[in-house]
Amino acid sequence: MFYAYVLLSLKNGILYKGSTENIDKRVEEHNSGVSKYTSKHLPWKLLHFEEFETRSEALMKEKWFKTGVGRAWVKENFLKEN
Repeated sequence: MFYAYVLLSLKNGILYKGSTENIDKRVEEHNSGVSKYTSKHLPWKLLHFEEFETRSEALMKEKWFKTGVGRAWVKENFLKEN
């Protein structure tokens, strides 16, 4: 299985979008500082993920998360103010 995911920086509210074959390992890598960009915005919370049969499907969803429509959808569904 492959995954497209969205992380939320608990430090400053930045969203990070990515894709991977192992979601647990990848989130752990982000939170351990392995990834150069995400190491500057620790800690990270897994906000949302979706599972796909193929890598190309996961990459397509990752790209969609990075569009204006995708960013708005994430904010509307996961960052609502209560």
